[in-house]
Amino acid sequence: MALKVVVIGGGSSYTPEIIEGIIKRHHQFPVNEIVLVDIEEGKEKLRIVSELAKRMIRHAGVPIELSHTIDRAKALKGADFVTVQIRVGGLKARALDEKIPLSQGLIGQETNGAGGMFKALRTIPFMLDIARDIHEICPEAWLINFTNPAGIVTEALLKHGPHQKVVGVCNIPYNMKNSIAEIFGVDVNLVMIEFAGINHFVFGKRVWIDGIDRTEETIELLLNDHFGYSPSNIAALPWNRQFLRSLRMLPSPYHQYYYQHEDALAKDIEAYNNKGTRAETVMEVERQLFERYKDAKIHEKPKELESRGGAYYSESACSLMNSLYHHSMDIQTVNTLNKGSIPDLPDDAVIEVNSVITKSGPIPLTVGKLPDAISGPIILMKKFEQLVIEAAVTGDYDTAYLAMTTNPLVSSDHKAQKVLDEMLEAHKRYLPQFFEEVRAHETK
Repeated sequence: MALKVVVIGGGSSYTPEIIEGIIKRHHQFPVNEIVLVDIEEGKEKLRIVSELAKRMIRHAGVPIELSHTIDRAKALKGADFVTVQIRVGGLKARALDEKIPLSQGLIGQETNGAGGMFKALRTIPFMLDIARDIHEICPEAWLINFTNPAGIVTEALLKHGPHQKVVGVCNIPYNMKNSIAEIFGVDVNLVMIEFAGINHFVFGKRVWIDGIDRTEETIELLLNDHFGYSPSNIAALPWNRQFLRSLRMLPSPYHQYYYQHEDALAKDIEAYNNKGTRAETVMEVERQLFERYKDAKIHEKPKELESRGGAYYSESACSLMNSLYHHSMDIQTVNTLNKGSIPDLPDDAVIEVNSVITKSGPIPLTVGKLPDAISGPIILMKKFEQLVIEAAVTGDYDTAYLAMTTNPLVSSDHKAQKVLDEMLEAHKRYLPQFFEEVRAHETK
């Protein structure tokens, strides 16, 4: 059976990742058509990425037809898989997500804290529109969501969208597995980490290598700074050794914002003062990447793409699509409905957890009751996520404010209101649910 994959956000600098992943698996994942989709503002980037993708396909010698369009409905006809990697408002919006909280002495990060909240508020309505189109045009297609904040967006889709064939993916679990594989000198496929938690707030409870429990050795290596697994969008801070000894689990790179709050904030402020926001750094990285993409002699994913924080996500997204197609029954870490896996959280909450991948979707493995040390923080973060989803869907100011004050990275109710008001105004164009006049304009 020949397959069709649609990539929404096809003009993204990440797209060569997924093209590479599909090419690599073509012998077992028989894609014969890929359509890259973007919006009017992204037409030029879409064209450049599309040309590079065609060169990659030709060089690999695989029979895949690739096209690009800004007509989403047309692209979705006959799709088997739809991957979504969008950034509502682009990198300029991300820069505001970082800059405005920092101006109030709060961590400004694109998927955590106030910045992550606003990325979700802008993104969820657009994602729900996409889900409605998929449900209407290609109801059997799987929606693979890589759009951050991946857990919040995936839960919003499953709770408020008509399309239920939705799975969220993140590259952080893969990065963690890959780093452990490198330090032990083994193939990444031999590494298994038991993950428990939610996206960007997940813990590695146990580590197995070729079926043998190597958790304690891994923690000892982490204690001695022998390896790290932070993506390039996070400046790694050394972990307090007592914290690791006490926790006896692997923290996610994003946990530094919560457990090393003061140090992380100081580092972000220093970086902002010296180099500008991470978004501004990425703008330059993207400019360089697209200059490389234009080179007609380039026919593979440029090495420079690894300097993006989401590098290697194709390993997660393409492995997932392949396993869904084949009913592989293998175990992968995905964002999916809890369904009792973690009894501390509601069954309809989206968690990041190891799951058996079947043709009917992921079946989450039972984690059981969370250890006391992480149960409280995870429950709090899930309540925050649920308030954000409610605010995004309703456009209710009070709910948005409560979400802001619930987040551990927002240190005061007064700062919460200041940041909320400033960010609502700054992102007004992309938040019609909060503004009657924007809604009126959108419906003209």
